[in-house]
Amino acid sequence: MQCGGSDGYSGITANPALGHAVDLLVAQGGSAILTETPEIYGAEHLLTRRAARRDIGEKLVNIIHGWEQYAEREHGSIDNNPTPGNKKGGLTTILEKSLGAVAKRGSTALQGVCQYAEPIDARGLLFMDAPGYDPMGATGQIAYGANLLAFTTGRGSCFGSRVAPTIKIATNTTMYNRMQDDMDINCGRILDGHSSVTDMGEEIFRFILRMASGEHSKSEALNVGNEEMVPWMIGAQM
Repeated sequence: MQCGGSDGYSGITANPALGHAVDLLVAQGGSAILTETPEIYGAEHLLTRRAARRDIGEKLVNIIHGWEQYAEREHGSIDNNPTPGNKKGGLTTILEKSLGAVAKRGSTALQGVCQYAEPIDARGLLFMDAPGYDPMGATGQIAYGANLLAFTTGRGSCFGSRVAPTIKIATNTTMYNRMQDDMDINCGRILDGHSSVTDMGEEIFRFILRMASGEHSKSEALNVGNEEMVPWMIGAQM
């Protein structure tokens, strides 16, 4: 799971709808990987209190503390995460952004926490440590073993991956119509009053199954993503 170009609608349309799809996927024995550690900052308690075991929650807290030290060492601040695009889209603080980002988790228990690209013996909802840079986080998820990506966006993102097909999920109808050649699902229908979070989550889940059976997403059909394999590099990467 990834989000990029988030806006004020991300936390009330696309992300919770993806969270419902995650619940359905996990109930059928699948796994989903949440990542982008700087973008859950301030909302990590919503994950730790759903940890299946105490040590899983403690591992996530330790990763958060490590990021605080990492940012300070590199003369940065995690609190300064929202981008100019995020702010234009209605997100003004890291807490607002984080609350939207963790909505992708759904309602299932957190079954495992791992380092970047680290394989772990767990199934269900997992968290992988990674920066908030979309190609870098997605590369780690693919290295872990993810075979498709679900990517929500509100401002619009051209991200795609040739290694793991990418489902593009729009938070609002205006952006979906503007980029419909690259967007697979329009969760703006929730805002428009034409659908619900649950119904859109089921639509995302069904699309995941069709993709796993060979159907192409729009970004895959457009051959987008040949340059999107970006491993985590040494240095300040937020």
